[in-house]
Amino acid sequence: MVAPAFTDRWRVAAFDHAGCGRRGLVPYDPRRHASLAGYAEDVIALIRSHDLGPVVFVGHSVSAMIGVLACRQAPELFRALAMIGPSPYYLNQGEYHGGFRAEDIEGLLAALDANHRTWAATLAPQIMGNLDRPTLAGELEESFCRMDPVAARGFARATFTSDNREDLAHVRMPTLIMQCSQDAIANPAVGAYVHARIAGSTLVQLAATGHCPNLSAPAEVVAVLDRWLATL
Repeated sequence: MVAPAFTDRWRVAAFDHAGCGRRGLVPYDPRRHASLAGYAEDVIALIRSHDLGPVVFVGHSVSAMIGVLACRQAPELFRALAMIGPSPYYLNQGEYHGGFRAEDIEGLLAALDANHRTWAATLAPQIMGNLDRPTLAGELEESFCRMDPVAARGFARATFTSDNREDLAHVRMPTLIMQCSQDAIANPAVGAYVHARIAGSTLVQLAATGHCPNLSAPAEVVAVLDRWLATL
């Protein structure tokens, strides 16, 4: 819903991560994709194989952290980085408020192991928010169910157990951080943390709520992204 707004001015390349949607450049590999580093390697391979770089990488949620890792590994392939609802670490630790306790994460992963579809139906409304618009949660739930169950379990574990806080300081390119005003997955304190640790980054708090403004408020995301791209 966001990408089509830019196709008249930019060359837009959209892709599925391994195990998600259509079969992508690299099939899901339990060993390669046991950490987010494997997904970052996929992004780098995609850019190189299609001679796309340097690119402006736009990543939502965990894909934002995959973008951070890819930028760190191959900075020459990236011109800028835009992140929507990023979180480098989901656990509360000391003064860092990631939003979850260890038992919360283990419960979430156990529920996914037990029943993929039930997990998707339960979690989608929590992630999406905007409970007055249930069709949005239904759309997100459907996207979860399209994932290969084995890949979904591996991807969730890689997402919720990764700690990428130290990687943020290695991002040395124009960076946009879009933070929703209410987000059960990546709270505003997390957005402020990411902003503080990426030198020269731009933080924009959206009026949108929930964790998926690209679905719930695409016009706002397009407007913010468009203004920022004009500054590059």
